[in-house]
Amino acid sequence: MKVGIFGAGAYALALSNILNDNHSEITIWTEFEEEKEILVRTRSNPIKLPNFLLGNQVIVTTSIEEAINEKDLLILAVPAQFLNSVCLKMEPFIYNHCILIASKGIDTKNLLFMEEIVSRCFKTDHIAVLSGPTFAKDILSRKKMGLSVAYKTDEVKDTVSRFFMNDYIDLDFTTDIMGVELCGSLKNIYAILMGILEGLSCNESTKAMFMTKIAKEIEKILESFSCNKETILSYAGIGDLLLTCTSISSRNYSFGVLLGQGVEETQISEYLAQNTVEGVYTLEAITSMVSKSNSCYILIDTLKKIISYECAASILLTLSF
Repeated sequence: MKVGIFGAGAYALALSNILNDNHSEITIWTEFEEEKEILVRTRSNPIKLPNFLLGNQVIVTTSIEEAINEKDLLILAVPAQFLNSVCLKMEPFIYNHCILIASKGIDTKNLLFMEEIVSRCFKTDHIAVLSGPTFAKDILSRKKMGLSVAYKTDEVKDTVSRFFMNDYIDLDFTTDIMGVELCGSLKNIYAILMGILEGLSCNESTKAMFMTKIAKEIEKILESFSCNKETILSYAGIGDLLLTCTSISSRNYSFGVLLGQGVEETQISEYLAQNTVEGVYTLEAITSMVSKSNSCYILIDTLKKIISYECAASILLTLSF
């Protein structure tokens, strides 16, 4: 089984560990020659993913064609805002390939989900989306974890199963691609909110109340996008929500903690400059996407005001639902 991974960030490298354990032939593509040289020479990248060691047979390349040629599965694991540009480079070499999207988020420039970008660029119906509660560092532990796969055809579903299922990876399957993408995007927004509650020193009971309200609001958003509201119950839904909304390892949650603590604006700006906080960008995109509807999303609207410094983070505790 041959697979090409596009992207050499922490999550892409972690996924290569699963594939290596499943005896796949792996080619990792990076756009940067310097990054390629580091991976080839050291078989690691301690800055992006400490304690990671690249499989001995893994090939690293800067050639798009080499990463695509004769592959049974192509995995897209680049940051959401760069997916479109990478897909345009891949497009001349794609025909009827099986594509798995591991990038999470929304293209904020064009207000498109990841699958929408891929479908516009590639001549294939064999597209799936991978999402779920897995930090890259945790994947290295080879402990039990679950991932959701939303798929368009049985062929790509079967292909992803062959590449990923083993004794520590459990997969759940759905055809609700947009629902899975929405959950994977929204959890970053709500992780900021839960971080704010931590920064405000709220007790566990208050946090539990807000987690319940968050799940209900996500269900409401799923329905407004004509998705299956039960997707909230999948690994991509409540699973990823629990992980991202409760861990200091989440940049979105950590950003929220700073907001809740009421730190100086300069410290907030410094954190944003040094870290990619996807929830901030996703919040802007979701706000634009739902602005034409008549629905009211109290938590999203309040968070938007907090991040825009229109009100203090403590306003969360005064909300009436």
